[in-house]
Amino acid sequence: MLFNSFIFVKLFIVTFLVFYIPQLKKYQIPILIISSLIFYGYNQPVLLVLLLFSAAINITTSYQVVYGNQGLRKFYVTAGVIINITILAIFKYSPLISVTFFPVTNDIGQFLLTIPLPIGISFYTFEGISLLVDVYSNKHRDYLTIDKSVTQHSIKTLFFISFFPHLVSGPILKAYEFYPQIKEKHFPDIKWESAIKTLVLGYFLKTVVADNLSTQTYWITYPYFIEYSPLNLIFMLFGYSCQIFADFAGYSLIAIGLAKLLGFDLIQNFNFPYISTSFSEFWRRWHISLSTFLKEYLYIPLGGNRKGNIRTYANLMTTMILGGLWHGAAWRYLVWGTFHGSALAVERFVGQVTKPVKQTTLLKIAKGFIVFGFVTLAWLLFKLPHFEYAIEYLKFIGKNKSISNEYIMLFLITMYSLPVILFHLFYVFKVNKTRWFYKYQHLFYGFLLFMIIVNSGPSGSFIYFQF
Repeated sequence: MLFNSFIFVKLFIVTFLVFYIPQLKKYQIPILIISSLIFYGYNQPVLLVLLLFSAAINITTSYQVVYGNQGLRKFYVTAGVIINITILAIFKYSPLISVTFFPVTNDIGQFLLTIPLPIGISFYTFEGISLLVDVYSNKHRDYLTIDKSVTQHSIKTLFFISFFPHLVSGPILKAYEFYPQIKEKHFPDIKWESAIKTLVLGYFLKTVVADNLSTQTYWITYPYFIEYSPLNLIFMLFGYSCQIFADFAGYSLIAIGLAKLLGFDLIQNFNFPYISTSFSEFWRRWHISLSTFLKEYLYIPLGGNRKGNIRTYANLMTTMILGGLWHGAAWRYLVWGTFHGSALAVERFVGQVTKPVKQTTLLKIAKGFIVFGFVTLAWLLFKLPHFEYAIEYLKFIGKNKSISNEYIMLFLITMYSLPVILFHLFYVFKVNKTRWFYKYQHLFYGFLLFMIIVNSGPSGSFIYFQF
């Protein structure tokens, strides 16, 4: 079920109205659980079995870590993490295992190719792992309390994993940030202005920017791109970079806005990443919930930067490569992770061996273009299903002899990418903090809403649903 579908709007309205009925306030969490299961299982009810199984594993093992035999705490947390990873490996990476290790005619290989990829599995398995690691380490014990009542713990944990705004594409929740919010909610406490503005911006980015750009960037696919001039190829790639930001940031904003209406605060997932002047800054601004998860639950446990330079570079590359594979069951995602890991490693090395340079405005702009250009080129590995297609695309940018340009395409890509550019510039120049913006912000959001109504593109699923 898509956030930009009529059936979801109906489900949310019914859920919202029932959720705030005073007589039902003690059933608020069960109401949201039921709605979340309807949301997740609407198109493929059978996938609910896997979601519930995953939740049951995390409920059982996390409870045993806290209240079970204390001599077996390590066993339970290890078992829980392994089962989570195994579930993810079986349902997400079976196609990669099949094409890598089995011949096309092999029965096992054919079977592995038939295993479906449940939407959201990368997100809710990571959330289960965060719960187990946190209750075992006791690092966040002031915020993460496990109820001694098995029933209450089961309800809270199932809700934590299945809460529909974040269920299929994040933001990735951490148990210690979310559990303290699981309490009775009241209608007068709704942050209406913040929620509505967040939703309008999110739906604008998705339906107006990303969905319209998708009709232009479609031609990046092979073999269509061979017909276009280098200028068109460059513009399409630039458009796809804006599209993937608008699509995923739009989803995250919608999720945050919906959660606000129900009294829950989800973490910010994007912070204007395309203004970054370094690769480390980019990863502090892009998909923040994933980058902080990888840092907190992988990079730091591996040793982080505390065990010498060689170990630091190895930890950095391992984290980014696994982060790349998290995105999909294909070697191109590993290459994408390797690209970003290498960029971070080179950046770190250069910073260590060279003297600090005065950061002039011109230098910052130049570095910003370098980071954006690298990130945009790497997005080719998300768009094209085979690594060799990405190489061919780059070759055609340099060698394509076609000089005929599709000017309508260039115009449309520019027009629908412009909001992404402007939003980033607004942030750089702190337009949102000026007195005139506060005075006229309702006109701004009213214009965005008007554009959603009159200029939405063809409705499509969110790009990160495939991850």
